[in-house]
Amino acid sequence: MLIPTEKQFHNSIKKDFNGVVQHPILKKWLYLSEATEDFETVASDIIEAVRMNDLRFGVEPQERISKRKRKA
Repeated sequence: MLIPTEKQFHNSIKKDFNGVVQHPILKKWLYLSEATEDFETVASDIIEAVRMNDLRFGVEPQERISKRKRKA
């Protein structure tokens, strides 16, 4: 389970949700492995936090600059 979040929230989320680690390739996101013993419980807790608008979850997309604007 990929968990999109800003790096400033990583430690807090890892502390609150057992088994959550930094994704090995996408370092800016966190990850909960399906092999985690309490996967269903932890995943449900994370989903509930998102539903309750926990501001630690989610990332703001960056505005993309079109190729035309870069060349101008």
